[in-house]
Amino acid sequence: MARARGGPSCGGRHIPSIDPVPAAFDDLVATMDSAMVVVTAAVADERDGCLVGFHSQASIEPPAYVVWLSTANRTTGLAQRAEHLAVHVLADDQRDLAELFGGETGDDTDKLALVSWTAGVGGAPVLTACPNRFVGAVVERLDAGGDHLCVVLRPVDASLGTVVAPLRLGRVVDIDPGHPA
Repeated sequence: MARARGGPSCGGRHIPSIDPVPAAFDDLVATMDSAMVVVTAAVADERDGCLVGFHSQASIEPPAYVVWLSTANRTTGLAQRAEHLAVHVLADDQRDLAELFGGETGDDTDKLALVSWTAGVGGAPVLTACPNRFVGAVVERLDAGGDHLCVVLRPVDASLGTVVAPLRLGRVVDIDPGHPA
């Protein structure tokens, strides 16, 4: 039986940790095979982007979307200061973008110098190769004490190109990350 132990607090309330994590949890999450997105951010003359598998619509009215960014990524540091982020849904044939934004680190490589992009609302970098995307205004940042930061976005601009099958997590698990999660 798993036992609860002390965990972080969120919004003033204590969140218990579970030790050990139930063995089936990783297997269960793997069955969900989430779509992969690239999240980009810019602040002043700094810009970056990263591959993200943790994301979801969070509200219908008003519309909201959340992205969970690894605290090890340079993009997360920018997202902590940015007013807008761009979220790009990768198509199944865009593994090259997944490799660039997931396998390289902004500490060493200007990933956006290697792709075509334009400045979207609030200066958020919008990838030309990803017609299925939106820019969201940052309305909240939540640190639940784990290795990812939750950023809540309100969509302010969106583009829907041809609807195609998204690139799924199961097709990118072999990419060596630029940073550990």
